[in-house]
Amino acid sequence: MSYRLVIAEKPSVAQSIAAVIGAKQRHDGYLSGSGYIVSWCFGHLAELSDASAYNADYAKWRMEDLPILPVSFRFSIAPDKRKQFDVLRELLRSPDTSEVINACDAGREGELIFRTVYCLAGCTKPMKRLWISSMEDAAIRDGFQGLRPGRDYDGLHQSALCRARADWLVGINATRYFSLLYGRTLNIGRVMSPTLALLVQREAEIAAFVPEPFYTVQLDCGFTAATERMKDRKDADAVLIACENKATVQTVERKEKSEKPPTLYDLTTLQRDANRVLGYTAQQTLDYLQALYEKKLCTYPRTDSRYLTDDMASSVPAYVAAAAALCGVDAPVEINAAQVCNSKKVSDHHAIIPTVSAGSADLDALPLGEREVLKLTARGLLKSVSAPHRWAETAVTLDCGGHSFTAKGKTVLVPGWKVYEQEQKENALPELTEGQTVPVTAATVKEGQTTPPKHHTEDTILSTMETAGAKDMPEDAERKGIGTPATRAAILEKLVSSGFVERRRSKKITTLIPSALGTALITVLPEALQSPLLTAEWEHRLKEIERGELAPEDFMEGIAAMLRELIQTYAAVPGAEVLFPSEQESIGKCPRCGKNVVEKKQGFFCEDRGCGFALWKNSKFFSAKKKQLTKTVASALLKDGRAKLTGCWSEKTGKTYDATVMLDDDGKKVSYVLEFGGKNA
Repeated sequence: MSYRLVIAEKPSVAQSIAAVIGAKQRHDGYLSGSGYIVSWCFGHLAELSDASAYNADYAKWRMEDLPILPVSFRFSIAPDKRKQFDVLRELLRSPDTSEVINACDAGREGELIFRTVYCLAGCTKPMKRLWISSMEDAAIRDGFQGLRPGRDYDGLHQSALCRARADWLVGINATRYFSLLYGRTLNIGRVMSPTLALLVQREAEIAAFVPEPFYTVQLDCGFTAATERMKDRKDADAVLIACENKATVQTVERKEKSEKPPTLYDLTTLQRDANRVLGYTAQQTLDYLQALYEKKLCTYPRTDSRYLTDDMASSVPAYVAAAAALCGVDAPVEINAAQVCNSKKVSDHHAIIPTVSAGSADLDALPLGEREVLKLTARGLLKSVSAPHRWAETAVTLDCGGHSFTAKGKTVLVPGWKVYEQEQKENALPELTEGQTVPVTAATVKEGQTTPPKHHTEDTILSTMETAGAKDMPEDAERKGIGTPATRAAILEKLVSSGFVERRRSKKITTLIPSALGTALITVLPEALQSPLLTAEWEHRLKEIERGELAPEDFMEGIAAMLRELIQTYAAVPGAEVLFPSEQESIGKCPRCGKNVVEKKQGFFCEDRGCGFALWKNSKFFSAKKKQLTKTVASALLKDGRAKLTGCWSEKTGKTYDATVMLDDDGKKVSYVLEFGGKNA
């Protein structure tokens, strides 16, 4: 009997798909039934191999090996994922498998996950693609009715491969090069480094900012009116002295204004609002969304689109009803589906919205984070289909003592979409007419000062990443900015985990502050590796590869050429050692290069990885004498070239003895010599 093999990205997704298509019989690593076998990956089952897979010498970091540029790339399978890979390989090669359906997440990484397994298994079976934006049963059924040829996504696969290989090349070569150059591990990434540069630049702007004082005179007339800012306190005092106990209305200008509702959420805008409103990190928001997607409560999260497709217009009222139920509010009286549907502005996936079934979900059963993000998504939909927010703005000028004062007020005419905002503030002015006299109950001088730029939060850095370098990119570039919606959260997390950035919380706001190490790295990094233009240009070219407009080998050759030039032309910044102080206690100076020697688990090593000097703790010389190379002994060897050893064991006599050990280093190899009473042995 022949089967159609469906491969999903995760077990939970595979189970949802299997339930819909009738594959209900459980096996070890897959489900079967109704002519289908449904199996799964665990994310990336196979990933690009470490450099040592190409050459054992690459296990050590050495300048002479750079740049490392494999002719063909290899993949490795993690031991904990080997069993599932073997299951998939057997299924892919089985003569009973007639066709393979790629049901991994419908995006670049999902394509790479599936194709890597498919290729490593040596499979040549016909391939189809399931491309859906929701895990609801109806969406899965519709997706299987409209399966697309796998070859339609060959460009997407090539784009994904180039992205992974290019990131590997930059990560391996730039990280090793700069780490060796500056004597400590410095992780370099084509997206991570430009993002760090943005944070460092903001802190530099804050540090360079010089606040300037200013003064205004304010009148209390039952409402507040104020002068323009003045730089000199004497000018403000002069206005205050001239003020009287009444003011005359000079002008009253009333304008009606309108604000369109926001468009629907894509991943980045939802992450920004979740950070600003709920305090969640970008990664937390993505994790909550992914869980909601797999629970069939929201649509696909990793999207950069903020619209629905035109054919979804008739379904919008049902989505809105579900969103209103989630938020416990009334749906808009008039639902404007046209303003959220535009197929021309939808790329791989439409905007993020709650599913119809979410409206009847048991919210109390959800974890708090998932519940709050789902409600935020629901409010986003309710706002987007609502009427514009309309208000009247009144601007008034007053004369008091021959000086001009202004006041502004706002009166809401039609709440529109803002009825779904958490807070609405209104500061209406009383009815005023030109020539009217109003009493002044108090006049005061208020002192203020100009404020520096604010530290970046995840909200603001995500916004900056989205647009960084955009002005230097072609107008028709599909991808601008740093990274993609799917990768930005992980980049921020890696900056924090690498010690380049710290999260600091103050007054319910968490800011992202570059550490001294992060600032030092950007100080020495060449412009090419910290410019947002590099990653923005990469994303543009990856899109060209996806569309078949650029050959993958041309893209990869450009990356290789950049790395060759970097390693051939970049020299260490003079005096940069002060930027990278050692994190570890120095036990002495290296006899080869003069840099610090520090203790690590296996021994005592020169901080400069390129130097290669090492005193190994498991040295046969010491173990044969049943002695350990301690920090005290190593320190003495580095300082004086010799150290006293007591209680050494003799293999010949079985007795112990005392001696002096002397360090013998020829610049390539370390050895030891024993001295007894002034004579070497």
